[in-house]
Amino acid sequence: MRSLHRPLAGAIVTALCLTCPLAAGAADNEAGIPLNPRDAAGAWTLQSQGHAICVVRLKAERSGGAFGLRAGPGCAAALPAGVSGWRPTADGMAMVGADGTVLIAFGRWSNSLFVSHRSSGDDLQLKRGLPGASPGSD
Repeated sequence: MRSLHRPLAGAIVTALCLTCPLAAGAADNEAGIPLNPRDAAGAWTLQSQGHAICVVRLKAERSGGAFGLRAGPGCAAALPAGVSGWRPTADGMAMVGADGTVLIAFGRWSNSLFVSHRSSGDDLQLKRGLPGASPGSD
């Protein structure tokens, strides 16, 4: 009987807080399952505090030890210097340098939203699609 309480409690929290980022993302969270590069390929909007910064295009083709990445104009100010690729991680994805060093990690909140918590308090988010477009319309 005790095992029934956890799923019920989770459903109640999600139902009561549909506008909360964690509850909303929990429904389609794929944490623990590595991101499939073919599924991730395409345009993603890098944003902070709800404002679009630039567009990042993830590629499914491997180049060395990572998959290709093209950061658009404006990304240089928000991303660490030297970002040249990306790779899936157990809990999201990481942008890496040419030598494979992780430069910034993003946790998966959902299949279309990845978040990097920064010490400044201004989190970076990768949201699937172009700025102002619905997911999947890249």
